[in-house]
Amino acid sequence: MTQALNPRIVKVSIEINGKMKIYSDPIQLTATGTRYGNALQNECTVTLDNLDKETQDYLLTETSPYNLNRTPKRVIVEAGRQSYGVALIYVGNIVRAIVSQPPDITITLQCMTGNFQKGNMISRSQNGMVPLSQISAAIAQDLDVGLTYQATEKTISNYSYSGDALGQVELLNQMGAYNAFIDNNTLVVKNAFIPLNNSLRVLNASSGMIGIPEFTEQGIKVKFLLDNQTTLGSSLEIQSKQYPAANGTYVIYKLGFQIANRDTPFYFIAEAARRR
Repeated sequence: MTQALNPRIVKVSIEINGKMKIYSDPIQLTATGTRYGNALQNECTVTLDNLDKETQDYLLTETSPYNLNRTPKRVIVEAGRQSYGVALIYVGNIVRAIVSQPPDITITLQCMTGNFQKGNMISRSQNGMVPLSQISAAIAQDLDVGLTYQATEKTISNYSYSGDALGQVELLNQMGAYNAFIDNNTLVVKNAFIPLNNSLRVLNASSGMIGIPEFTEQGIKVKFLLDNQTTLGSSLEIQSKQYPAANGTYVIYKLGFQIANRDTPFYFIAEAARRR
């Protein structure tokens, strides 16, 4: 199916007074950001042209540094094509809203995943020997997200933590050869350099790869058309005829995205480590 017969779908949902408002065509939308396979917060910048005044005023007021109301303001980005529907690209908290000069009003939202949880101070302890999966489940509950646990089980002695709720993700990464990260609405805990189960994405020129892969210190960096299969922590099999030295199986540890409903960008940019 050609692109002309398979148009894009881009949706941005914004939480307004506890309810989600969904924006898509005819509003011009763009979203760029990065999702990280570690404790770093996923980031995203969303722009919306000529947003309705009610939402515009709400965002500028509620995200003002002078506003003492610190309740989270969520944003959800979904994208795809009509042939396969939309995939969840990003979920995070709006930390800042910027408005452009008239006559065309553009709202720019700067977002960070789990940012609200940095202000949620907690104290947790587990006496004796506790499985890592149990600790992970408790952390996911603290962060109000789901849990995908695909790590080798081990027991932790006298687990203790005091600080902001989001800081527990970094602590998980320090407990062994693990990758722990929040991807959208899920806390993922897996073995380092091992992909998530049933997550293979075969990438070549015919399946959406743009240009050739670039070698990095960890493995490769590759750009390809956005799809509904690729996820952070998944397996990426590179098949390049122009650059066969890069061929092999990798694990995605950083997933950037560039999305627009009218302009050219509609890409993933993955950085991946060679699978061990």
